[in-house]
Amino acid sequence: MTPAARIAAAIELLAAVEAEPRRPADAIANDFFRARRFIGASDRRAVAERAWGTIRQRLRLDWWLARAGAPAATPRLLIGAHLLLAEGWDLDGLGRGAFPGGRFAAAPLAPEERRVLARLAGQALRHPEMPEHVALNVPEWLLPRLRARFGDDLPAEAAAMERPAPLDLRVNLLRATRDEAAAALAAEGVEARPTPWSPWGLRVAGRRPVTGTRAFREGLVEIQDEGSQIVALLADARPGLRVCDYCAGAGGKTLAMAAAMGNKGRIVACDVSAPRLEGAVRRLRRAGVDNAERHLLVPGDRWAKRRAGQFDRVLVDAPCTGTGTWRRNPDARLRTLPDDLAELTARQREILAAAAELVRPGGRLIYATCSVLPEEDEGQMQAFTAARDDFAPIPPRDLWPRLAGEAAPFPGGEAPWLLLTPHRHGTDGFFVAVLERRAP
Repeated sequence: MTPAARIAAAIELLAAVEAEPRRPADAIANDFFRARRFIGASDRRAVAERAWGTIRQRLRLDWWLARAGAPAATPRLLIGAHLLLAEGWDLDGLGRGAFPGGRFAAAPLAPEERRVLARLAGQALRHPEMPEHVALNVPEWLLPRLRARFGDDLPAEAAAMERPAPLDLRVNLLRATRDEAAAALAAEGVEARPTPWSPWGLRVAGRRPVTGTRAFREGLVEIQDEGSQIVALLADARPGLRVCDYCAGAGGKTLAMAAAMGNKGRIVACDVSAPRLEGAVRRLRRAGVDNAERHLLVPGDRWAKRRAGQFDRVLVDAPCTGTGTWRRNPDARLRTLPDDLAELTARQREILAAAAELVRPGGRLIYATCSVLPEEDEGQMQAFTAARDDFAPIPPRDLWPRLAGEAAPFPGGEAPWLLLTPHRHGTDGFFVAVLERRAP
């Protein structure tokens, strides 16, 4: 593809995302590229990166376009504004290189588009007159919550949440050690170094196509953020235990826990989505996991009632706002609305109550979110433990030496739960709490 064709495709992709504001952008992108198989891998990456870069800066771009008098922030204007403000193009170059017209390129700028974009030429992306939430690149309704969470660290955390996430891998201990996996990747030209916190993790330098490597195809590694690995690590899923991954999704944490169990014991992956569980089956097969089964949770299901009190570990990776994943899901900062938070916290309470019944006395309930909002994190734990005096928190610090190694640095403090953040830890934002069920 020519540079202009790539820009035209980025405008198309952005328009597709704009047309379905409640659907995750990565799912839309998958459909977009599946319908355009003629776009090669390097072009696909370039198109996605430009569209994602624009989405990542959407709040600031909207502010600039409104300031310039644009009646609407169209995909063409958004891409044009991003090229000018974030990529350093000039107005003449924009007309020649981004909107030249002709086959496979975006149509020339209309007079009104050119007038609006001319007012942005020579400007920087950030401006001292921006409102605080725009300057920090966070939705206005979330600003008080994020300030309550991070205090003086908010600017640093907000900056970290808008940078692209690194590519983290989890070594599949059923197939290889971390050193063996790193060596296998290196043999294919992929440099990977140990992650700072997870004993299972490798961080890849740059954006390499790892899924095409033999190491990935043969199940030596899985793509998984280091924070997600730490959640699975703190579940302490040992060989011989009965484990339930209650909100398994596509099975990332199921895979990690199954590997920690050495294929001994039993792990059940549960979810309300059949397609997600089907995806988990394929991943489990590639990883060589043979101690896992799946269960689709449906209304009126008596599965949980029949298995009450039977599990040593129950992991609840609860549905949440995903505020901790903005680095890799930049559209989520705009898709999530105040009503969503209210609905999600209510759903989290329901899931916790149901999952808690599966835990045997002496067993553990592990609650996690990829959110940094207190209402979804310690707020849920405080309400749950107030209502259930048979569950008590185990501070993650107490578990860490045995799970990560005696000399391994602990990523948290003295709190009864653990919060991971992009700025402090280099991971996605994650909250995890471990609760032990007392014997009656």
